[in-house]
Amino acid sequence: MLRRIVPDVVCAQSILALQDRERVVHAARAMADRRVGSVLVMHGPALVGIFTGTDLIGRVVAKGRSPARTMLRTVMTPSPQTVAPGDLAIEALRLMHASGFRHLPVVEGDAVIGIVSRRDFLAEEEDEMERERRIWEQVR
Repeated sequence: MLRRIVPDVVCAQSILALQDRERVVHAARAMADRRVGSVLVMHGPALVGIFTGTDLIGRVVAKGRSPARTMLRTVMTPSPQTVAPGDLAIEALRLMHASGFRHLPVVEGDAVIGIVSRRDFLAEEEDEMERERRIWEQVR
């Protein structure tokens, strides 16, 4: 059965989104409190970036930046790739796999609907990805 992003994967989600002028320490605390690995970065109502635990380590801590003084806009991943609510879950998982990231915003028009992470997917999609990987290895 092919699942759609919304409502099959993203349902009744409370989105963690902060303005781009917020400090990294605020984002890190919010992520820890919510037990999530990313925050959507907004400029007003518009999605302008995403900030993840990986960004915190690689762009802030490892670079010796102060989380209390560093703004999200300076260390976020700008203009993240997105998926639409009607997209298939397997397509979102393929995009994450091919691009090497674990979080993907779900956007409809200019509105942020939610966010999916690799851990949101069922074994069904993971099994399909593994099947496709094996097929590509045989073709090469």
